[in-house]
Amino acid sequence: MRIILLSSMKNSTITVFTANYYPEDTAIGLYTTQFAKHLVKKGFEVTVVTGFPYYPQWKIKNDYIQLPDFHTEKIDGCTILRYKQYVPKKVNFSGRIRLMLSLLYGTLINYRKIKSSDIVFCIVPFTLSIFPAALLARKTKSKLWVHIQDFEFDLALETGILKNNLFTRPLKKIIFWTESFLLNRADVVSSISYKMLAKINEKSAVKNVAYFPNWVSAENITPQNYLQHRYINPKKFTLLYSGNVGEKQDWDFFEKLCAAVTDSEIEIVIVGDGGYLETLKSRMEKHSFVKFFPLVDYSELSDLLCSANMHFLFQKTDVVDTIMPSKLLGMMASARPSIVTGNKESEVATILEKSNGGKFFSDNSIETVYAEIIRLKNNPDTTKQTGINARNFILDAFSEDIILNKITAKINATITEK
Repeated sequence: MRIILLSSMKNSTITVFTANYYPEDTAIGLYTTQFAKHLVKKGFEVTVVTGFPYYPQWKIKNDYIQLPDFHTEKIDGCTILRYKQYVPKKVNFSGRIRLMLSLLYGTLINYRKIKSSDIVFCIVPFTLSIFPAALLARKTKSKLWVHIQDFEFDLALETGILKNNLFTRPLKKIIFWTESFLLNRADVVSSISYKMLAKINEKSAVKNVAYFPNWVSAENITPQNYLQHRYINPKKFTLLYSGNVGEKQDWDFFEKLCAAVTDSEIEIVIVGDGGYLETLKSRMEKHSFVKFFPLVDYSELSDLLCSANMHFLFQKTDVVDTIMPSKLLGMMASARPSIVTGNKESEVATILEKSNGGKFFSDNSIETVYAEIIRLKNNPDTTKQTGINARNFILDAFSEDIILNKITAKINATITEK
């Protein structure tokens, strides 16, 4: 009963540090925005400390580009303190570091504008953002909660963004020492998968570790009520990828698969943006059945996902537990089967196996993956049932209301521990 009463208090305050926020409507920006709006509905006064919207285009949005470097606005009941951070034109390791340091500079100035907070919530992939969050928690005598969406340093190594050689080894030691030091400043650390929670235990001495997965809303993805999207040709059997086009995905495998496609009824649609997009377009010029389109507004996402026949997500096999792709939830909620590649020890593999909502492949066999695509294409009843399995599993395990209400209760309990 105590938690229920606390959840309706009007004077409980929470500060959210994040690199990505509205109007970004994909990945971390989307989830953080929905999380903040949920907290407002539960009676919290929410302040968000963030940068200017830039992702996944890697360019500050036109509506914001002419604004001053420091900008405050009020959206959906949240006070948002922004800094116009540096955004690299070339998305490489040095560019990401400059972005991170630029955002850190602005955040160190903006956090001083906050006078009080009952809890400070820091969303990572940018580990350095924990530093100003910890300073604010100390200043306001509040608890610090760090939520890991990505282990960006591990991911940089696993995907080859940061080369593992003699020259980078001293840098790696400094980076991972800093990461552990900052994580140990937190009262609570959470993440979006059990594999990542295990990694937190390896990296830090934090005792209070919480499972806080991403979520999906049945109201936002509606396969029972959708309109055929203009990007999807209803006369083709369409494989869809929608999201960031970056180094996390295995585009080498994708190119080899495209070379194996001989069925003229198959079309592959990539809807997205990101640092690798132009390179991928160049690599795909010889394949006329591969179509590229810009990202759609969130209001169109359901129509897009549900119009496809199948979704695909090709991950690099070196990536095990540093990420848990949020796009998988929308793919499965659309009641369409998913074809996913990656490391067999990943949590994505476990989810697909448990759900029977698609197939996970870890052997990088082009022939096996293509055979599965053809099997589903030629068996529409199997394809339909596989999609239904996927949606039912996701709505049961990753429902928005269940997850956000649980985490709100945990936040309230953390506040009372002060």
